[in-house]
Amino acid sequence: MSLVAGPGVGGSHSIVPEDVSLVVEKHVKYIQLLDTRKDELDYWLTEHLRLNGVYWGLTALHLLGHPHALPRDKTLQFVFSCQNPDGGFGAAPGHDSHMLYTVSAVQILATINALQDLESPQRGGKERIAKYIASLQDVNTGTFAGDEWGETDTRFLYGAFNALSILNMMHLVDVDKAVSHIQACANFDGGFGRSPGAESHSGQIFTCLGALTIARRLDIVDHDRLAAWLSERQLPNGGLNGRPEKLEDVCYSWWVLSSIAMLGKLHWIDASELIKFILRCQDADQGGFADRPGDMVDVFHTVFGLAGLSLLGYPGLVEVDPVYCMPRAITKALPYWKE
Repeated sequence: MSLVAGPGVGGSHSIVPEDVSLVVEKHVKYIQLLDTRKDELDYWLTEHLRLNGVYWGLTALHLLGHPHALPRDKTLQFVFSCQNPDGGFGAAPGHDSHMLYTVSAVQILATINALQDLESPQRGGKERIAKYIASLQDVNTGTFAGDEWGETDTRFLYGAFNALSILNMMHLVDVDKAVSHIQACANFDGGFGRSPGAESHSGQIFTCLGALTIARRLDIVDHDRLAAWLSERQLPNGGLNGRPEKLEDVCYSWWVLSSIAMLGKLHWIDASELIKFILRCQDADQGGFADRPGDMVDVFHTVFGLAGLSLLGYPGLVEVDPVYCMPRAITKALPYWKE
């Protein structure tokens, strides 16, 4: 069960006319077929994305209202085959543990209602994973590394908070120091960079806002200033970019939109034009979404295109949680949010 055929694989160059709606069944079929492309070079070139790909595909199917389109047992078997003795997860069996893959594993397990499977004797329980994640925090700075080699990034901080809140193990890390680090990454324009002094970027803004929401500390953010910066990411064609002077990309339909949703300013985006842009990125014949109209589709842009449509209330889609990029029905049931 390894659900990534690789960026740029699958589909045709069909461009969806503006009056065409979401081709749900074709998107479902596209995702189901990803694991059949093992004779293609890109399948093997993207082994480092395999576990992430399962999360992307599974989440997309849940948002499409087809939660059982992938076999649960095979999904679970693959996820556990990626776990290492340190408690973390690698991208594929035999790969080293990393924060990003560990987060995807936890999200998958929560999505398929399998967190209880961690409590079997051979798995070591939720705490085993949580301790691996906690071990990646620098207790002096509050930052989190991605793996044993020490690279730090707000992506890893957010990932830690994401997974630990799902596991209900936030007490294992120093939340206050992590929040202080996020504050140090803030810029004059209201945005956040990957580290103190780094340029504001929509992806990094999402990670910071997501982490602050989980920490219940959105009070430290200048909501109006940041929402204004985010709303300026919308271009005349309706799409969103990640930072000034860059091209639109359907994945920012998630990074920008989820961030502005967390700020309660979703109405600052022209929803109608963004929906048209996202739908134009569909492959109407084979399913899947591309970064922009006419390009090749991949599962990464597929899930974030669908997540963006869900945030915009597109008919027929399951509601997504802007903090986790998971179905809201799943995240609202987490014990962490009932405390």
